Amino acid sequence: MPTRSLMTFLESRMAEHSGRADHAFPPPQREGLYRAIHERRDVRAQFLPDPVPPEVLARLLDAAHHAPSVGFMQPWDFLVIDSLEVRRWVHRLFLQENERGAQQFSAERQQAYRRLKLEGILESPLNLCITCDRSRGDGPVLGRTSIVDTDLFSTCLAVQNLWLAARAEGIGVGWVSILDQQELATILDLPEQVYPLAYLCLGYVSEFLQQPELARSGWRQRLPLTELVHGNGWGQALADEALHEALGEVAWP
Repeated sequence: MPTRSLMTFLESRMAEHSGRADHAFPPPQREGLYRAIHERRDVRAQFLPDPVPPEVLARLLDAAHHAPSVGFMQPWDFLVIDSLEVRRWVHRLFLQENERGAQQFSAERQQAYRRLKLEGILESPLNLCITCDRSRGDGPVLGRTSIVDTDLFSTCLAVQNLWLAARAEGIGVGWVSILDQQELATILDLPEQVYPLAYLCLGYVSEFLQQPELARSGWRQRLPLTELVHGNGWGQALADEALHEALGEVAWP
């Protein structure tokens, strides 16, 4: 069966359920949201030196601040890092950890690893660290009494909000995960209870790649969605055959 575009699929499904209350965004706005999701990239090598205007950065931070959080604890803080000296310290930390990381792979895999560009700390005009204050919430937090890491999960949602808003603004974001978090906390002078969850590079870019960089380089490919959706229990087929068929049809654009 020929592949349908994501918007065509959505519009057909909306038409099938036209009797319900319609709270959906107008089609162009929905398309913009799905475009941001599908065209978001982890940017490493395409940064331009142009500064991010304060009003644009403020919109991105506001988008992050409007992420959902368990118990409405809002555990995030945002460290805007424009100091070249601080970024050089972080870059040295990256080089140290990157070498340690490379040595964990086989000799052949190491060669491919070392060809990858895995950060834009100095090339991007701005760095941002999104932290998680693990003490925020004034005692027991509603919804966190069973799963204590929901503060970390909530902060990840703030990262995703910022990332999608940045794509809509034409700004690239790169998450530098190859860092020792304790040493990073020391560089940034973080309080003991504050965890540096995401160190991000931000800036306008020369292009957004058509594919994720790791897919383009052959490091890893996206898994088929149809293999990842289970029905009622792990490894069980979906009872809704129409859903299974639709999962195989959806494509972007």
